[in-house]
Amino acid sequence: MRTTTPVTVPEADLGTAPRSTPRRALDWRLRFGALSLIWGFSFLLIKVGTHGYAPFQVTLGRLVFGTAVLAAAMAVKRERMPRGVRTWAHLTVAAFLLNALPFSLFAYAELTIPSTLAGICNATSPLWGMALSLVALSEDRPTRVRVAGLGLGFLGVLTVLGAWQGFHGLDARGTAMALLASLSYPIGWIYVRRTLADTGFSALSMTGAQLFLATVQLGVVTPLFTSFPSRFAVLPLLAIVALGTLGTGLALLIQYGLVTEVGPTTAQMVTYFIPVIATGAGVAVLGESLRWSTPVGAVVVLAGAALTQVRGARGVSGGAVRRGVRVRVRGGWSRSSPRP
Repeated sequence: MRTTTPVTVPEADLGTAPRSTPRRALDWRLRFGALSLIWGFSFLLIKVGTHGYAPFQVTLGRLVFGTAVLAAAMAVKRERMPRGVRTWAHLTVAAFLLNALPFSLFAYAELTIPSTLAGICNATSPLWGMALSLVALSEDRPTRVRVAGLGLGFLGVLTVLGAWQGFHGLDARGTAMALLASLSYPIGWIYVRRTLADTGFSALSMTGAQLFLATVQLGVVTPLFTSFPSRFAVLPLLAIVALGTLGTGLALLIQYGLVTEVGPTTAQMVTYFIPVIATGAGVAVLGESLRWSTPVGAVVVLAGAALTQVRGARGVSGGAVRRGVRVRVRGGWSRSSPRP
């Protein structure tokens, strides 16, 4: 589903002079709210999609429709696909880590766990990202606040899972898949940051190419592990179409505009609304049960994730963005404006 994903650094090609922000027809706060709703409801759409189709088929459909939206946007803006064997090789790995793998894992996870739990597991991406960056990124220095946030966040995870009850009633396999999906996003981010940070290609073309490659990957894998549907269930099919066109394609386009207009720090706050909306949607629409530990643990997870994003003056969200570094968001690329 990144993912999510915290502001992860790969992305940009900005000049040193500030650019004026284009006037938008729709206020950024409304677009921010729309993006939160779209991504929050994505877990519900995954759940509905798996009621009629295999998880790989849900993921393949999602990628097909998401790629179609970005391809249309590229055609309108007359964007070209990236060039170079090296760039495409790295994008292939990025497509697997940031799209094909996590999307598939979330779809398989929701066969056995509620969409509410999947949405909360997705919120652990900033925690995984902070833990991994301390090891893999030498410039990402730990602080007491961020380490405390990491510990607090994982305490929240244990609360959501009901660790004091021995994880009673919890499907371990499905939960592990959802957590692994959230871990895949920061792994992919670190890979992209190391290999594709300065390609010179536009954010839209990079994302379009990446989703296309993920679609090819699922196009190869899906026939090997699933059989062609004997009938096409209408409601699950509509859920997959909405998941791809809205939750993947349109959502990334909205995110581009938000990062450009209000900067990556504000745009990434959508991460903290997703589990809230996913939980509300799962309970209200799908009738999923909710134990007290789920919302309480989710609040603790979000508080910890927020603390892990607190950086000093030389942190990624400050110095790196001022230098015009690309910012990766939930499996797509978005340009950031130079910040003062």
